[in-house]
Amino acid sequence: MIKPEYFDIVELLIDLPQYNLSIGEQGAIVECFEDDSYEVEFTNSDGETLALCNLSNYQFIVIWKSATKTWLSLADKINLIINILPDSTQNEVLDFAHFLYKKYQFSNNNDLKNKVLN
Repeated sequence: MIKPEYFDIVELLIDLPQYNLSIGEQGAIVECFEDDSYEVEFTNSDGETLALCNLSNYQFIVIWKSATKTWLSLADKINLIINILPDSTQNEVLDFAHFLYKKYQFSNNNDLKNKVLN
């Protein structure tokens, strides 16, 4: 798990209906507490605060690191989510990835060969 820090951008893994926020919404960490909870600010496109939420580090993933000013790759984000899941669910994700690979292989056989060979 990536240690969240001040001003990192995070993405919700849960719905927060009391704040009218849904899975996938993004906010910024504005406070870090000793109990591994974080205050996250969610804003609209004009920069106006929509909600300030106290969240545990299992309710979001970091998607942008303020310290390095870099976005996490899609693979890194998927890995962060998978690592939170129980082993049995991780195996389901692997099975689904195999299914998608097979589907991709049949529908894009030439593209796949080019990727493997290059």
